[in-house]
Amino acid sequence: MIVKALADILNTAAHVKGDNFESRRILLAGDGLGYSLHDTICKKGAEQYMHYKNHVEANYCIEGEGEVENVATGEVYPLAPGSIYVLDKNEAHILRATKSDLRFICIFTPALTGQERHDADGSYPAPE
Repeated sequence: MIVKALADILNTAAHVKGDNFESRRILLAGDGLGYSLHDTICKKGAEQYMHYKNHVEANYCIEGEGEVENVATGEVYPLAPGSIYVLDKNEAHILRATKSDLRFICIFTPALTGQERHDADGSYPAPE
């Protein structure tokens, strides 16, 4: 059994901060589950281009308002608590926190190690 609390993650190497986001990486590859689980905040006014070519990601919104755009189609979807978007086909997308910070529970498969940083093309490297 694995038991963790968000407080155990804050201000550790698993708490990754950038200008527009915070990723609190709660479960990682080292936990041996095959997926990773993150508590992520996208800050109000942020617009982030991402394209996870090597991972599938599910994002469940628990706080805030914003939108996600599918780059290939131009479709824009509103996001608010209770909505989910899944990048099941590795879609390039733009996440916008329009009215407030957005907070998500995110799942990546394969699992992230916790050390990943976005490449210039908005993706994480393929797992080793």
